[in-house]
Amino acid sequence: MDRKRILLVTGMSGAGTSTTLKALEDLGWELVDNLPLFLLDSLLEAPPPAGMEGKNRPLAISLGVRTRDFDPEQIIERVRRLKDSPRLAIETLFLNCGGAELKRRYAETRHRHPLALDRAADDGIAHERAILAPLRDMADRLLDTTNMTSNDLGQWIRANYAVEGLSEPVLTVMSFGFSRGLPRNADLVFDMRFLRNPHWSAELRPGTGLDQGVIDYIRRDPAYDTVLGQLESLLDTVVPRYIASGKSYITIAIGCTGGRHRSVHVAERIARRLRQSGFSPTVVHRDLSAAPKDSLEAGPAKQ
Repeated sequence: MDRKRILLVTGMSGAGTSTTLKALEDLGWELVDNLPLFLLDSLLEAPPPAGMEGKNRPLAISLGVRTRDFDPEQIIERVRRLKDSPRLAIETLFLNCGGAELKRRYAETRHRHPLALDRAADDGIAHERAILAPLRDMADRLLDTTNMTSNDLGQWIRANYAVEGLSEPVLTVMSFGFSRGLPRNADLVFDMRFLRNPHWSAELRPGTGLDQGVIDYIRRDPAYDTVLGQLESLLDTVVPRYIASGKSYITIAIGCTGGRHRSVHVAERIARRLRQSGFSPTVVHRDLSAAPKDSLEAGPAKQ
């Protein structure tokens, strides 16, 4: 039986707990923020959320000085007992940060330190550092975020806590017709209206970009091989960078005039190339079922 993966996130207030939890959530982790220690056993015995049964979704729990009944010694003792469980794989991540940087962050955000509501932030930082020293010493991982931006921290979390089968973004390749409106939330939009248009062939007009005759017609365009090769090379570069940036949804929209011929074929080709590169895109043909209309198309070009 697979062991339930649990990550306890603790550390200095202002060191990046919120950024860490957001990155973990994007990776598919279940989150519980500032869990009172007396509820821990109930949480571990509770069934998974609806729709996640059988997926063994990892669980991240944040604990800090804001947590009710916070007691580092009790936490350490509880963690030691949990590590003996054959059902659990538990790890502790401690986020540390230099005092000067923490003070700067509090001044920049205008937030009060939770242990210094009525006095200087320096006092709260020093007090918290002393309280958390036992947790810092027992942590499995200690991460110093002093010189890290939020983006740096998010990338570190993604690199170290991605979960196979849960952390991959939803990658969609969508064909559409410009005459029927741009798709919402597209990250990349490519216009295929420069290619020869099968709509103006009486024989091909009823078909779609899934039909071999239509495909052959489009591929005979002199610019086809050059442009599609360049487009595939571009996507080989940018899609991994979108993924590395932590995007949960990536939509590549391929458009032509009506959304039935050129965009459909190119979307299928792009999706095939992405699969060859190791990705798992979903293909959506938004306007494939729409009826062809001369009024939506530009006049026939000389071809």
